[in-house]
Amino acid sequence: MNKLNILWTTDNKDTVTHMLGMYVINAKIHGWWDEINVLIWGASQKLVTRDPEIQKLVAELQEHGVTVEACKACADSFCVSDSLTEMGISVRFTGQALTEYLKSADKFLSI
Repeated sequence: MNKLNILWTTDNKDTVTHMLGMYVINAKIHGWWDEINVLIWGASQKLVTRDPEIQKLVAELQEHGVTVEACKACADSFCVSDSLTEMGISVRFTGQALTEYLKSADKFLSI
């Protein structure tokens, strides 16, 4: 299986829309990866919960079959766990999951 895990930490909207979103949606449309997982961690969580355009982008990623998850420790510290969950994002403690992603043979991208 061709899997890509993406760690999304930036709160830079231009980077999110013109790199992450553009690449991931095209990768799914064109079948460049069988599976893509996006882990929202840190400041990016505030961007997701506060910006309607980014919320729309996350929904579009999900519609294309991208798995989107968020770090619960960060989400709790930013008081955004409920908002992320309402958007259909899996909010869970992800330290161990991130370690597994890094140790796996899957490809890994950090933004």
